[in-house]
Amino acid sequence: MTATEGLRAAAVEHSMRARGPGARAWSRFRKHRLAFCSLVFCAFLILVAIAAPLIAPYGYEETDIQHKLAGPGSAGHLLGTDLLGRDILSRLIYGLQTALTVAFGAELTALVFALAIGLLAGYLGGRVEQVLMAFTDVMYAFPSYLFAVVMVTVLGRSIFALVVAIGIASWVTQARLVRAQVLTLKQREYVEAARSMGAKGTTIAIRYILPNAIGPILVTTSFAIPAAIAAEAGLALLGLGVQPPTPSWGAMISDGSRYLLAAPHLLVAPAVLFALTLLAFTWIGDGVRDAFDASGEQR
Repeated sequence: MTATEGLRAAAVEHSMRARGPGARAWSRFRKHRLAFCSLVFCAFLILVAIAAPLIAPYGYEETDIQHKLAGPGSAGHLLGTDLLGRDILSRLIYGLQTALTVAFGAELTALVFALAIGLLAGYLGGRVEQVLMAFTDVMYAFPSYLFAVVMVTVLGRSIFALVVAIGIASWVTQARLVRAQVLTLKQREYVEAARSMGAKGTTIAIRYILPNAIGPILVTTSFAIPAAIAAEAGLALLGLGVQPPTPSWGAMISDGSRYLLAAPHLLVAPAVLFALTLLAFTWIGDGVRDAFDASGEQR
């Protein structure tokens, strides 16, 4: 390395260190090409889901009886039709809307539970911590997927029921992480300084502790979103997804598997999009994890 290159590298490193941790994490994330491309892809998927009524060529309930099980590119249907003559591309787009609504809604629900229980247990300690962590241990011992099945059975088959069931079934790991972060951070000097200046417990927890714990929380959240998408599809495969005719990728994959030889496009289209979406969100999680990794400063 020449002297000029060395000076340039040192200047870049100094510039990164001079910025906040969020800016440094974003800078490292952008260098993770696979994760950044996955973020662009997922942003595109979100836009497609939001604009589904505008861009879907047909309604998800609209049938073309004369062209049932039509192949891709035939009869004005880019990806073909299903057994009832419904346009597969349109159902994929609306199924994306269902998957992302359930995934983000469930993760938001789980995050609310995790933050509330983790912050209270970690900051207050004592009897409160014992009770809350005992409850967390009980939930951890109960199979989360079975719990989601029971919840959907009780609440009924709807998007709301799926959001609540998957969210309540998946907060335990994040709550433990939040508690561990709080236990570490509440001993830091800036927290002690805030406490000595008379700051209230709520202010300390939300203003000083939570922002410094956001990195690990974002990492677990980024991995939890594809897990929620997979859980929604899994429940649909069991017949516990949203009520027909509302499209779901899991239901489309289940229906397509029955016609694998006669009409393989029924299975291939939703399965490929489902796999790509899960991979993209998982790669985003990898990028977020590396971005908040302290050793990333040395890269």
